Amino acid sequence: MTLDPALSDRLKRNADGLIAAVVVEHSTSDVLMMAWMNDEALERTLTTRRATYYSRSREELWVKGETSGHVQHVREVRIDCDGDTVLLRVDQTGPACHTGTHTCFDTEDRLLLADESENP
Repeated sequence: MTLDPALSDRLKRNADGLIAAVVVEHSTSDVLMMAWMNDEALERTLTTRRATYYSRSREELWVKGETSGHVQHVREVRIDCDGDTVLLRVDQTGPACHTGTHTCFDTEDRLLLADESENP
């Protein structure tokens, strides 16, 4: 599958030509990670259904799990309302985070904690 040109036109890339990608586990809805994609990474992801990202530090594409075996099979890709972020729903094999944790958000560092006594 290729990216429809009309949808591609909706995407707002940053100054480096990148789009933010938020990755969610399909079965649990856990937010696994955030990464960057360029047009080629997005195209490869759509074509192969293997999550492909752009490494800003290495300045190259990388396929999630290529070296670790912790692959992401992409089930769905959505564009947000502003066109500046894509959401990938994936089947994750093994940990998603390079630190070995299930998600990159497994840290104890929180800016705000839920107040269970609060009734919104």
